[in-house]
Amino acid sequence: MHARRKFDEVAKAGTSPVAEAAIKRLGQIYHVEGSFADMPAQHRHQGRQELIRPLWAEFKLWLELERRRVPDGSSIAAAIDYSLNHWVHLTRHLKDGEVPMDNNFLERQIKPWQMGRKNWLFAGSALAGQRAAVVMSLVQSAKLNGHDPWQYLRDVLARLPTHLNSRIEELLPHSWRAGPPSEPMSP
Repeated sequence: MHARRKFDEVAKAGTSPVAEAAIKRLGQIYHVEGSFADMPAQHRHQGRQELIRPLWAEFKLWLELERRRVPDGSSIAAAIDYSLNHWVHLTRHLKDGEVPMDNNFLERQIKPWQMGRKNWLFAGSALAGQRAAVVMSLVQSAKLNGHDPWQYLRDVLARLPTHLNSRIEELLPHSWRAGPPSEPMSP
């Protein structure tokens, strides 16, 4: 999506038909990828090899040709250079059916923290900021693992004083199982 965003910025300025053509080509790749959404990883990988790999190869050749035609220092040259310089990352999903085509899901997950990052500067001290980062990481990890963050934190904090250090991994969000109900903590 970062590569597409570069072309989109140029296209919105209305100064480059090359940017609009690049967006259409990327849209075609995304359209085909969308047809694999509910497939098992092995089938997705096979479909990517048969249908998407040729589209990426064609897109790369087209970008290289267009790059020779556009002036150095132009915004469209920068967009093309970005894509060509990040080609390995743009096409990494072709090697593994488990790898998503883009990182939009993860970017949406960190957006609340990104939006408030200037607010975190006022946590009180560096140590308080580190503690806030740990809590935010636990909350987001709990959400990613399908837990209610408040229930997760309440249970972990109740168990922590008597939990063995050697078994602390059991309390991490990816392996946590709710314990017996404890006394309610006030919010």
